[in-house]
Amino acid sequence: MSFETGQSAETTRIFGADDIAVFDALSGGPAVAPGTVPGPLIGALFSYLLGVELPGPGTNYLKQDMRFLAPAPLGVPLTARVTITRLRSEKHLVDLETVCETADGTRLCEGRALVYVEDAVKRL
Repeated sequence: MSFETGQSAETTRIFGADDIAVFDALSGGPAVAPGTVPGPLIGALFSYLLGVELPGPGTNYLKQDMRFLAPAPLGVPLTARVTITRLRSEKHLVDLETVCETADGTRLCEGRALVYVEDAVKRL
């Protein structure tokens, strides 16, 4: 697969009370206000996209910057999207914009990711 600036991938997920109960058990207790999705679960959506979809297998995180703009509500579809903003094939690097929004377009989180793609020379 070859990559291009502007190429994107997205996933949509609805987090429910059961997801939060598992998160609380793993993290050691309630970390967010009731009725909201913890930030690390939103970050996990980006991790999924980067490791499975775009760039995909062989991708290694170098940096992640996330700014949370509004609480993410439970029980509503959240769409996470990654978009390639810069390719540096000589260094095996891919810069991406990361965004998470509700179905009505409310932006909950935005940021950037820098990843190393092991076989970038072949794939970029």
